[in-house]
Amino acid sequence: MTVTRTVDVLVVGAGPAGLAAAGRLAALGAGTVEVLERERCLGTRRGGYGWDIRAGRDTGAGRGARAGWGGAAHDRARRAAVRAGAVVRTGVTVTGWSGPLTLAVTGASGRERIAARAVVLATGARERPRSARLVPGTRPAGVLTTGELLRSVGAYGHAVGTRALVVGAEPVSWEAVRALRSAGVEVAALVTERPWHRPGAFTGRVPVVGGTTVAELLGRGRLSGVRLRHGDGREATVACDTVVFTGDWLPEQELARLGGVALDPGTRGPAVDGAFRTSVPGVFAVGDVLHGGEPAGTAVVEGRAVAWPVLAFLSGVAGGCGAGVPVVADAPLRWVTPNRLDAPGARGGTGRPGAGGGRFLVRAARRLVRPVVVVSQDGVLLYRRRMWRTVGPDRSAPLPAGWAGRVDPAGGPVRIRVL
Repeated sequence: MTVTRTVDVLVVGAGPAGLAAAGRLAALGAGTVEVLERERCLGTRRGGYGWDIRAGRDTGAGRGARAGWGGAAHDRARRAAVRAGAVVRTGVTVTGWSGPLTLAVTGASGRERIAARAVVLATGARERPRSARLVPGTRPAGVLTTGELLRSVGAYGHAVGTRALVVGAEPVSWEAVRALRSAGVEVAALVTERPWHRPGAFTGRVPVVGGTTVAELLGRGRLSGVRLRHGDGREATVACDTVVFTGDWLPEQELARLGGVALDPGTRGPAVDGAFRTSVPGVFAVGDVLHGGEPAGTAVVEGRAVAWPVLAFLSGVAGGCGAGVPVVADAPLRWVTPNRLDAPGARGGTGRPGAGGGRFLVRAARRLVRPVVVVSQDGVLLYRRRMWRTVGPDRSAPLPAGWAGRVDPAGGPVRIRVL
């Protein structure tokens, strides 16, 4: 028998963004606020964006200590959300949509249909596994993502091997190195297909090999080695019994896609405006489901910021952003978020800025040092300024949103490019 019940706001995902949103919404009087989390133990997301519960570190972007978010901070956020009046349920999996703003879920108590007046998607992101990277070779044991590594080492204390190769050179890659070393595993090298700006460098006594791809995994039963291909065509084989694929984040957007939410081709997550509204009225999205690999602090800011747009929707002020003006990032930029603009500009009709204080985040496909950023619409210059920080594949940069008020709602896409 399927039980049907109703809440005011349903938050999917108890990560930094989801707990921050639930706590702020409950404190502001949004009504009944409920958080659903598929993991039984908070902070152990299987996708890879989670927390090393033994070390108490945020491993989503390798910057948990600096962002002020780790195991203890996660517990504080959960307690704060509960004190504010939110209900946090773990071990509950959302299996799909049963109707507009109605989710089908299953858990220890059986199957349910939960109808909400508003839904906040905070499902996070996961690392791209070996299969999605199309790495050829056999299918031996010992092939992991960072999330799988941390769960094996931190949560269960399993042995993962004796000598490992880490693929990727993002901040989360160094968390994988630390986890391997804490388990007594020798790290042979970090390998990245991106050009490494310090060729042959030993960072923390781990050699970093840039401009190199994984050509094949070797071994039967257990991994015995990895064949590498350098940019000049040379090949080499590294003997190891473990390989960890890190980074290369994918938003967990399956639930959004099943609900008919429009996805942005750049981020591959839900397309949202500055108020975090998706194309489906009443469905909002925050955190790494919008932009995988950001530090937890960014997710917390967005989770708090979405409270006002949700309250505006509950009061009948605003709907979805399906008719908004697209914001497009041209190469070598990879994506921009928010990536829709509804009149009036970045405020999305809520009277309060979204995107963590009325800003945009841009990410590049390669390392750009102090790039000049130009924003235009139909050939009309809206903004031009040099950024005073480096932008790269694993490091976003904020872009002020003051120009958004000059966007023509009836015009073409807004384009962001670098000179």
